Amino acid sequence: MKKNEQEKSRKRLGRLAWYLDSAIKIPGFDARIGLDGLIGLIPGAGDTIGALISSVVLSEAARLGAPKTVLLKMAFNIALDAVVGAVPVLGDFFDFVWKANQRNVQLLNDYLDNPRKTVVASRLFVWGLGAALVVFVMLVGMFGFVLVRALLNAAGGV
Repeated sequence: MKKNEQEKSRKRLGRLAWYLDSAIKIPGFDARIGLDGLIGLIPGAGDTIGALISSVVLSEAARLGAPKTVLLKMAFNIALDAVVGAVPVLGDFFDFVWKANQRNVQLLNDYLDNPRKTVVASRLFVWGLGAALVVFVMLVGMFGFVLVRALLNAAGGV
């Protein structure tokens, strides 16, 4: 991809992320919110719609040649924004603070400026996330085992 096209894409994504995460200044506060947070206020479908719009940044990063580890980190940012954002009230505040789109554009820009450093950091993140998921599954399994055993003991079984 030519540098000129890459720069146009960077500017377009930066503008999209700004609209989604920081376009509206809150009067009386030094804070900004975006359309993504406002869309997230729509009950039921808001966070899904926001995640679909946020996937534009992800697909453009893939088109620009970002490696899978960087794309996974970006997908995690979008998923966390959507999942936590679905929690009533607290999730909406999270949407206004997390700013997944600006995080992802910054991650893409970091990759385009310094690919090696960004790939190493993204690999570490993906490995850490994988380890956390394994630990989570093990804890859920142990909790299930302890719960079943307690129920059997309470029922006069084992």
